[in-house]
Amino acid sequence: MPITYHLEPDLAPAEFIDVLVRSTLAERRPVDDVERIALMLKNADVIVTARLDGLLVGVSRAITDFVYCAYLSDLAVDEAHQKKGIGRELIRRTHEAAGPHTTLTLVAAPKARDYYPHIGMTHHDSCWRIPRG
Repeated sequence: MPITYHLEPDLAPAEFIDVLVRSTLAERRPVDDVERIALMLKNADVIVTARLDGLLVGVSRAITDFVYCAYLSDLAVDEAHQKKGIGRELIRRTHEAAGPHTTLTLVAAPKARDYYPHIGMTHHDSCWRIPRG
């Protein structure tokens, strides 16, 4: 069965948490706080899913103005389905949904630093942040 991709603005928090756990991204997300996860989904501008026979195997979640910039906050692919092009396709579809004139930006998880250059993304060394309080 082929992977199907969809824009899913109403993705259920339980499904999102499940794929975060299966991808290891849960190590850096508040998966024990369902209310916060629900708000993360509700306030996202673009949510793209990858499903295999109905099972959520990948998701991307972005915040964008749809004309200039898009921040890809979450990219999660079930470990059992990695290295099959799902992440690359989720990024492509997220960028497409955010708008062709946007610059797509993300902050790589430590385990994924080597992945992004492999799919054609360029490194930018100037990132500044104020951590959560």
